[in-house]
Amino acid sequence: NHANLPRNMIENSMFEEEPDVVDLALPVLDPDEMSYEPRSSRLLVRGLGENELEDDEEDYESSARLLGMSFMNRSAAQRAGSSPYIRQPSPRSCLRPSARTMVVCVLFLVILASMTMVFYFLPGCTYTKAGCPKSNGTTPVEPLYPNSTSGELFPWAQLRLPQSIHPIDYDITLNPNLDEMTFTGQSIITMSVHHNTRRLVLHGANFNITNATFKGPVNKVNVLEYKPWQQIAIKLPEELKAGQRCVLTLDYSASLSNTYDGFYNSSYTNKDGTKSVLAATQFEPLSARKAFPCFDEPAFKATFHMKISRKPEYMTLSNMPKAKSTHLSNGRVLDEFEKTSVNMSTYLVAFIVANFTPVSTNVSDTLVSVYSVPEKKEHTVYALEMASKLLEFYNNFFDIKYPLKKLDLIAIPDFLAGAMENWGLITFRETTLLVGQESSPLEKQVVASVIAHELAHQWFGNLVTMNWWNDLWLNEGFATYMQYTSLQGNLFLSVRFRVLDKDALNSSHAVSTQVETAEQVEEMFDAVSYEKGASILLMLNASMSGSNQFRKGIIQYLKQFRGRNTDTNDLWNSLTQNVSEMMNSWTSQKGFPLITVSIKEDQVTISQEHFLLSSDGNTRSSRWVTPNIGDRGSGGCGSSSDREVGGSIPLPGKVKWLKMNYRNTGFYIVHYGDVGWAALTEALSTNVSILTQEDRASLIHNMFALSRLGRVSFQQVLNLLSYVSQETETSPVMEALFQLNTIYRLLDKRQESGLAARMKTYILARFGSLMNNQTWEKDEQDGVSELELRASLLETACMLEQENCTQAASALFKQYVESNGTSRIPGDLQQVVFTVAAQSDEDWLTLLNMYHYATYDAEKKKLLLGLASTQDTRKIVWILQAGLRGEVVQTQELPLIIRVMCRGFAGHLFVWDFIQVNWERLIEKFPVGSFAIQSIIKSVTSQFSTQAHLDQVEAFFSGLKERGSQMRSVQEALETIRLNQRWMDVNLPTLQRWL
Repeated sequence: NHANLPRNMIENSMFEEEPDVVDLALPVLDPDEMSYEPRSSRLLVRGLGENELEDDEEDYESSARLLGMSFMNRSAAQRAGSSPYIRQPSPRSCLRPSARTMVVCVLFLVILASMTMVFYFLPGCTYTKAGCPKSNGTTPVEPLYPNSTSGELFPWAQLRLPQSIHPIDYDITLNPNLDEMTFTGQSIITMSVHHNTRRLVLHGANFNITNATFKGPVNKVNVLEYKPWQQIAIKLPEELKAGQRCVLTLDYSASLSNTYDGFYNSSYTNKDGTKSVLAATQFEPLSARKAFPCFDEPAFKATFHMKISRKPEYMTLSNMPKAKSTHLSNGRVLDEFEKTSVNMSTYLVAFIVANFTPVSTNVSDTLVSVYSVPEKKEHTVYALEMASKLLEFYNNFFDIKYPLKKLDLIAIPDFLAGAMENWGLITFRETTLLVGQESSPLEKQVVASVIAHELAHQWFGNLVTMNWWNDLWLNEGFATYMQYTSLQGNLFLSVRFRVLDKDALNSSHAVSTQVETAEQVEEMFDAVSYEKGASILLMLNASMSGSNQFRKGIIQYLKQFRGRNTDTNDLWNSLTQNVSEMMNSWTSQKGFPLITVSIKEDQVTISQEHFLLSSDGNTRSSRWVTPNIGDRGSGGCGSSSDREVGGSIPLPGKVKWLKMNYRNTGFYIVHYGDVGWAALTEALSTNVSILTQEDRASLIHNMFALSRLGRVSFQQVLNLLSYVSQETETSPVMEALFQLNTIYRLLDKRQESGLAARMKTYILARFGSLMNNQTWEKDEQDGVSELELRASLLETACMLEQENCTQAASALFKQYVESNGTSRIPGDLQQVVFTVAAQSDEDWLTLLNMYHYATYDAEKKKLLLGLASTQDTRKIVWILQAGLRGEVVQTQELPLIIRVMCRGFAGHLFVWDFIQVNWERLIEKFPVGSFAIQSIIKSVTSQFSTQAHLDQVEAFFSGLKERGSQMRSVQEALETIRLNQRWMDVNLPTLQRWL
């Protein structure tokens, strides 16, 4: 339980034995440095701060490996430094000594002299957060700091900034040159001094600083830079006193970034073939420092006053409304924006220089606008409608009105993330914001879902922000929870299944976990922070007694901490019911419990253990307080109260079967034992509707998970699936198809062609009639759930080359091409139709031509994924190379292209080669540890199941060193391959007998 562990520390005993006297000559330390805590008379020094070690170093080293930390490379520069000491033995005299006394005295003097020499040659060390200084006598000297780029010592030696100075306000002027792809800027930062200091440390990356003044225009200062940590610093000639205010002015120049973070350049091609350029920003998590010097940590909130100059043909946007525009003598226009009316973290600042057009409406005194490139203006209407509805919904739900005067949503042609919640200026990919009038309900649901997520952030994340990235889930878990619960649909259920699969790995991490390096921060943007965070909130909501208790609690949390920063405990303490103990068990340790239940007459016995697919032998025993675990049984079964599971629960009478975790709102897996599973299997075969579709889906998921764990045989899995030929609901069918398709692909990639063919026959036997019942026409009556089911069934049928499916898809494509696009393919079927077409050389070229000229983004993306599904190796290589170049195929789409390619037999081998050859170019485009890199690694390795591939993956990534070897996603990949290997070793004989 990380929340309750002692603070990380270093303990360093100078002696094997107790010293007689230790006299510490303590220098006056900066409060950002370290504190002392002697124990008894032994010299013990404890380093408290951000770069510390656990008491249990062995356990910490294990965790460090998981977190991508280099435990063994903690240099002296990162450790604390030391203070000198003088040892003063008591004076003694010897009058008329006996021979024995003489011997004792001589021996004592020899020992004393030896110890004095040791003390003389070993410099004392006061372990501070900054490093171990050399010292002589009792004169304290500066700790060992790293060298700045100029060679002068840099006055700080931590990744995290000191707390002595906090920003109050930024006045920023930017002058981007979109012809040269450069910009100049001026950052005027007003700050308050929190405690006495003689240094100022902040963030800045890749700037050429041309002028720096401190306090006033005459006080020129020298700016030092330490590039590895993207920090800049000023050593002040005189000490600043707590309570003072000061102003730093920096003039600088830089290049616009050519990746997807910081202040970056982008371009798009118009219908007439001309190219338009723009500049946009993406600062989360650590890239505001690439656009302007700043205190680039979430807890350093401040106000921002932005000014941006531009050519007259462009427009600019920022977080706040424009206050005025001034024509400059050089022909440019200076746009000045209102000062932010709220304190903001730097990662939420945003600005755009482009030529976009808006559609707008007023909602509760807020001007809501959706911006796009001019040619796609008609595709913004749905987004404006959804944003308006959701803004009104959240205003009411949170009982706090959105605090800014305007809310812009802008579709950027070249954007890596799905979207970004910048306060008042939310940026999106075009595919997550723009939909046409002919779009299917599924496409509209994607847009609505992303808007719901980003608007929820305006409260969770923007109004109340996590202190540090270790609690990223407070932002992303809540936004994900609101995204799924504010809209109807089955998607949240399948998302919870997938994050359970990830969290069952030993390479997973706690929801709230220590992070420090940039790579570790990037890696926090994963399914655990998002989907597991959302899942435990769903579980908490379901467990709280009384209507709206959860909502009341989060409203109290938002009102209490409005404008401030929080950690996980602040949330639990704000809720009206005491949930801290229960919820800390879910946020402070990785994984989740396996609940094992057995029925004996009129009572059920329950036990729990960590559901862990593989163990390194160092795993601590984990316990979870599990809410509402008893849910339903034949004859009725009441819910248990919140408890640390163990013991027995009485039943109202004898029951034939029991189903725990009603509608799968709990984040755990249930094992019913052989007898319990047999009873549930029989009950479903007799009456499929005896359980809700969510419960049926969760039984399928749990059974496959238990098979992977080795607790049930694959024969038991097949016994349960015997009922699915009667199944017609979306959630259970999609879960069964997902699990069976995964096994089919593993067999296919393992070159077990005979077994793969027989698995294909099994899938078609179970779902063939349901597949054949699907239509290929647009049906206005179908809702999102029905369309999801149709798309899933037909994609599987065509992947398995069921003849009537591929023929129908080919006919639909031919009709579409011959009609010059006037005959539409239903939106939910476009992907399957384009994928079938791509297997033909002639149709692949037709798809490529259509891709070049497509303007509707959702369709263009499906065309690209169709192209990527080819099994022609030359075409595979061409698409991958085009994605790297970024001209015909946008580089932002590479992770998705790779995911689709890896589903095919040829694709997964070629992509693995491509990754190894082009790794350096990939990490230039996508930061090490980023979600894009995580996705690429998972896609390319998750279907390997042989020792040869395990050795290749291990050798390649271990050779990368700081360029990726320590990533958690690499540990996850290796673990997954080993698990695939184990599953195959155990189940291949069974499959051969059964199939």
